[in-house]
Amino acid sequence: MTTVSPSLAPPAPPAPTPGPLGRLAAATYRHRGRTILAWLAVLVLATGLSVAFRGAYRADYSAPGSDSRAAQNLLSTQFPAQAGDTITVVAHSAGPVSADRSVLTALLGRLAAQPHVVGASDPFTTPGAISPAGTTALATLRLDVVNPADMPVAATKHLMAIAAAAQTADLRVALGGQTVEAAQQGAIGSEGIGLLAAGVILLLTFGTVVAAGLPIFVALAGLGVSSALTGLIAAATPVPDWSSSLATMIGLGVGIDYALLMVTRFREWRAAGLDNERATVATLDTAGRAVLLAGSTVVVSMLGLFAMGLSFMRGAALVTIVAVLVVLTAAMTLVPALLGYLGPRLDRLAVPLPRRRRTRAGGGWTWWSETVRRHRVVAAVLGTGVLLALASPFLGAHFGFPDAGNDAAGTSGRTAYDLTASAFGPGANGPLLLVAQLPRPGDVAVVGTLARRLDALPGVAATSPVTLSPSRRVAVLSVVPRTGPQDGATQALVRTLRGSVLPGATAGSGVVVHVGGVTATGIDATANIVDRIPALIGGVVALSMLLLLVAFRSVVVAVKAAVMNLLSVAAAYGVVALALQGGAFGRLFGIDTPTPLPAFVPVLMFAVLFGLSMDYEVFLVSRMREAWVRTGDNGAAIVQGLAGTARVITAAAAIMVAVFAAFIPSAEVVLKVIGIGMASAIAVDATVIRMLLVPAVMHLVGERNWWLPAPLARLLPEVHVEGHPEHYVPADEPTASTGVRALAPQPA
Repeated sequence: MTTVSPSLAPPAPPAPTPGPLGRLAAATYRHRGRTILAWLAVLVLATGLSVAFRGAYRADYSAPGSDSRAAQNLLSTQFPAQAGDTITVVAHSAGPVSADRSVLTALLGRLAAQPHVVGASDPFTTPGAISPAGTTALATLRLDVVNPADMPVAATKHLMAIAAAAQTADLRVALGGQTVEAAQQGAIGSEGIGLLAAGVILLLTFGTVVAAGLPIFVALAGLGVSSALTGLIAAATPVPDWSSSLATMIGLGVGIDYALLMVTRFREWRAAGLDNERATVATLDTAGRAVLLAGSTVVVSMLGLFAMGLSFMRGAALVTIVAVLVVLTAAMTLVPALLGYLGPRLDRLAVPLPRRRRTRAGGGWTWWSETVRRHRVVAAVLGTGVLLALASPFLGAHFGFPDAGNDAAGTSGRTAYDLTASAFGPGANGPLLLVAQLPRPGDVAVVGTLARRLDALPGVAATSPVTLSPSRRVAVLSVVPRTGPQDGATQALVRTLRGSVLPGATAGSGVVVHVGGVTATGIDATANIVDRIPALIGGVVALSMLLLLVAFRSVVVAVKAAVMNLLSVAAAYGVVALALQGGAFGRLFGIDTPTPLPAFVPVLMFAVLFGLSMDYEVFLVSRMREAWVRTGDNGAAIVQGLAGTARVITAAAAIMVAVFAAFIPSAEVVLKVIGIGMASAIAVDATVIRMLLVPAVMHLVGERNWWLPAPLARLLPEVHVEGHPEHYVPADEPTASTGVRALAPQPA
């Protein structure tokens, strides 16, 4: 037997040096125990700091610099008794309400004695507080909080319980107002529902408990840290109460999605023959790059909310960005560490699912991709038509803020709203507050004249007596419109008052009158946000296109991604608008009345959905570019890229849909709408957009998909978002055409 001297054997080729993410994977893999302990220490530290220094949730939804904001500022400084929030007490009797005067007086006395209540009006001595029919009375509880969110929910519910106990067979009592609406919302979203659904989907995707549990563990570890940091952020800047649930939902969704992609790629590398450590390094050096880019697009999209100039938007964006960055860090460090322990055991604890038939690479998704390739024109037309049809209801969307009239029937707020509208007219649910600054203390002659002019103004149902502040420098006048708070005629009345009536009545007098109150604040906030939407969309789209241009070195990919994502968002807007019409579709989600769309909801949805849509674009196109670099065949690259990622994208989208759908049972219309919009958008994006329209258009464009002008090619850096998979494929398994074995998705 002939032997070869070691000195004469050809030297083994040097192993390629992994990129930064590959080196990070190697470090966390080898020091996996320390990595997990470090995460535990960070969690304990963040929790401790949050317990010691966490701040309270707060938010200001008014429009900066608006007329209604000026009215509120004037009341806060000159007339604090009128600046606080209020609760309306509505009492309706089968007969004359005056017969129940003693009962109502005793009730109002009990309510006025409760914490946070500084006074209660007497409907039997207040002008206009008894309905023309004499069967309904209105009283007002003045609170010591300005923002409804500052009122403890337990205190509000105690007031509601006292009112409910005072009811008799002939007397109905209900409480209304923003504070009551906040108290009857219940849970904002159920993270448990989303987590349970994610677990089921992961089990169906991977087929084993260990593989399914790893992404959930990573996401929960990241969320544990980010949730603790939310309290610290709230101590430094205004943060709305709903932002924590939004950040949790997004963090949970992207955390599971990112870990899902990495575990799937790890199993492919193991199937290709790599050992556990090498497969882990290869996973982070390939799929990890796509995850890093995907997370960056979400952050860029959320940064667009800072351009809105609204404090509550900044707070919500900051909390969400922190959540995404923390779960992204968890994916980059905890996944390799856990694979060090669980990699060889990923197929343990298999669930009894029907075995899939092992077919050629990609199975049914390869067949689907080939079908789209053959019928690219039909697929492109069909996909575009579906998206435009879904988006069309948005053309009739009505912007505004939902009120108690949109609450579920039978709730205290809805009952109070309906009783008030029936007895006093729809405008009684949204009175306008005229706040006048007087040049001379107590000189209300001009304001009195104004009140008489308002009584004769079309669209005004009634005005209240003028009330002076303690300093006698500010006068307050309440104006009840003939139409409801959401009616376009009420908005027109506000414009008429500001544009002609008030300037004409106060010309040359030195009196300055501002139109405020809840209704006017909502009108101003809506107009302010709508005016800023183009800047948000333009900024986010431009930054995202630049990011994709650098990542994929393709003008067509960047432009196509922006257009596709805009279509996806438009389709979600259309679904939301259809649900808000309150018809049969809306009733499926508990929306039974025509409801306006708060302007900040499309803004928030755009930032979140544009970033998440980019995630799926990155997952898909990175594999297509990987195949293009390897083969130089555009058609084959699209087919292989789609077949290799379709299963991951659909599973990730199903998880995200389940997570966002947890918002839909919320009692608050705004959060219900966010759930409907985001869940539908992700479903549409992952099916119509990524599985149909994107590959069809890329087949139509051909090799121009990867075109980059020479000047840009020299200017832009080579980031290789797809990594260098050829460095990790075993040398003894080449393909005939390229010398590199193509990795195919492995069935669970």
